[in-house]
Amino acid sequence: MTNVVVTVIGSQRDEAGDEQRIELITAGRHYQRNGIDYITYDESKLTGLEGTTTMLKLYDDYVVLVRLGHIEQRQEFRKGERNSCMYVTPYGTMEMSVATSDVTMAFAKGNGRITIAYELEIEGRWQSSNKLAITIREEKTNGH
Repeated sequence: MTNVVVTVIGSQRDEAGDEQRIELITAGRHYQRNGIDYITYDESKLTGLEGTTTMLKLYDDYVVLVRLGHIEQRQEFRKGERNSCMYVTPYGTMEMSVATSDVTMAFAKGNGRITIAYELEIEGRWQSSNKLAITIREEKTNGH
């Protein structure tokens, strides 16, 4: 397991065309098991998901996002597909669907970039167009 720095830039455009952007830079961990890369990091107040750990499972052509803690979610991002999940919060559970239009990955040896573009629906109603740009870089320790 190696320490990595994870930068997540998320943007979403709502019905009115207003765009919101959030950027999170946090310490994370990377490991590989059975040929699959795993990236884990803790969410923060900034994302509104404090007390939640996010894990990204990087397959050849799709990404699975798993959240555990205050928020529970398992979402698959597969290009050209719609995938639904239950989004569990302390305040209740909602059905969330994503229609993924693009998944791009360039990742090797603990460093790389993942870009995901998707449409978000909650309880069957369109919410927003979203883009995630995730950059992972191995943390270099002094003298090594």
